[in-house]
Amino acid sequence: MARRLPHWLGTLTSLVVLPGIIGVLLPWLITRWDVADWGIMQPLAMGLAFVLIIGGAWFLTHSYVRFAGEGAGTPSPLVPAEQLVVGGAYRFVRNPMYLAIFAVLAGQVLFFGSLWLVLYTIVIVIASVLFVRFYEEPRLERRFGEQYRRYRAAVPAWWPRATPAHVE
Repeated sequence: MARRLPHWLGTLTSLVVLPGIIGVLLPWLITRWDVADWGIMQPLAMGLAFVLIIGGAWFLTHSYVRFAGEGAGTPSPLVPAEQLVVGGAYRFVRNPMYLAIFAVLAGQVLFFGSLWLVLYTIVIVIASVLFVRFYEEPRLERRFGEQYRRYRAAVPAWWPRATPAHVE
């Protein structure tokens, strides 16, 4: 466990820093957390917002934990995982962290009802897809080779599978 302590600390730090900035600080600067008034639809909008935010936060945390445990590293390119992470949510979709952040942002869009937050979310989604396609995927293919190619063939990037893939 002592050998893995830096991975857990690095994972915790990267969980707080990047998602904290993208999913909490910047949305707060945009909305100042001024809750939307959806009138008669308020309970439905707030309920859906709550599910998206809490569900997204749970999947984000789950995905980060997989990196420290299964991957023996962090999601950060500065201290990358030693093993390709293919368990848990990664059996259904290759990018659960990004999808989790998108869910948190979508929940905030409903909660705060801000057009600026909608535009911000669109920019984050586009930037994330481009980052994954042109940086992460080539890097993972170079690092893990055939194992990553098999994983990529079995698990979709953005739309989760209905059943878990069996990959190693």
